[in-house]
Amino acid sequence: MPGASDTLWDIAKAEVEQRENQEGDRDGLECWERSIFFIGNKNGGKTTITIILLCLDRDEIPKPTLALEYTFGRRAKGHNTPKDIAHFWELGGGTSLLDLIPIPITTSNIRTLAIVLVLDLSVPNALWPAMESLLQVTRKHVEKIITKLGQTNPKAANEIKQKIWNNLPKDHPDRELIDPFPIPLVIIGSKYDLFYEFDSEVKKIIHKTLRFVSHYYGASLVFTSKSEALLLKTRALINHLAFGFDRSKSMSVDQNKPLFIPAGLDSFSQIGPPPASDSDIGKLHAQTPMDLWKKVFEKKFPPKNIGVFKEVRDPAQDPQYAEYEVDAMRAQKNQELEQYKRNAAKTWKEMEFDS
Repeated sequence: MPGASDTLWDIAKAEVEQRENQEGDRDGLECWERSIFFIGNKNGGKTTITIILLCLDRDEIPKPTLALEYTFGRRAKGHNTPKDIAHFWELGGGTSLLDLIPIPITTSNIRTLAIVLVLDLSVPNALWPAMESLLQVTRKHVEKIITKLGQTNPKAANEIKQKIWNNLPKDHPDRELIDPFPIPLVIIGSKYDLFYEFDSEVKKIIHKTLRFVSHYYGASLVFTSKSEALLLKTRALINHLAFGFDRSKSMSVDQNKPLFIPAGLDSFSQIGPPPASDSDIGKLHAQTPMDLWKKVFEKKFPPKNIGVFKEVRDPAQDPQYAEYEVDAMRAQKNQELEQYKRNAAKTWKEMEFDS
């Protein structure tokens, strides 16, 4: 019962906190909400949208992503059962819009949130920088939100930390060697059709590196393309996260085929050492296993850019986003601004100062 002196804000805040604390105790027959946040190379947007539309059974032509986009869908697991809700967020612009990453990650959805990283396999030189930048920023904010949740709901925060280990069997030999991402993570390698044409040695390096990174982070890994069969396998993996459908138990690690490795099914012994000679590895000054794999990978594929990629093109000037009324008003305001700046400059020049 709220106190007589409580303000409307106090009452509303208390009600929201109560709802958040009760979310983990819902009945299995009640509808459930999950969130999927897609991030990745700026060239992976079309793949992302295609996957989302497939998950929602929408027959639409994929449109370019601008900044941060949101959509949702409903699905029922069976006849006469409530429909679950899935919220899909997609970050456009690759690594140029890292500041928007915190928006879809909140204390209210962190317990049912999953991250999907889409990497363009056809551009190996941009692969590691994009992966590193996006995962570092995302992980930092996820951990911040979990810490914040722990201040009001320690039990829920602890459940998140424990849940991520569920995909790895207790007797798995790598349990002490990995550093799982705090929430479910899926890594998708897109444009496999172009990647397939690469030299076998190039494919081997990318295959092994992505397997290592995925296993180290406790993530699922899947390669996809325009192929309907590959898209359907990817769709099944995303639907498991979005709607709680059964997880596929199939696995493919053949270097000559698209990878499909659900979280927890790989191992460092199967992946093997970094694809470099012992003498080359000995010359690399690495602090951690991840750092060693990074140095080996970037020696073969020097990064195109150092640090965060910045888009220089203004989306407001892109003709594909043209809207007549908005653009006309913007042009008018730009003219007014220029006139104001000219008048201000003229007034400043004519101003006399007392000596």
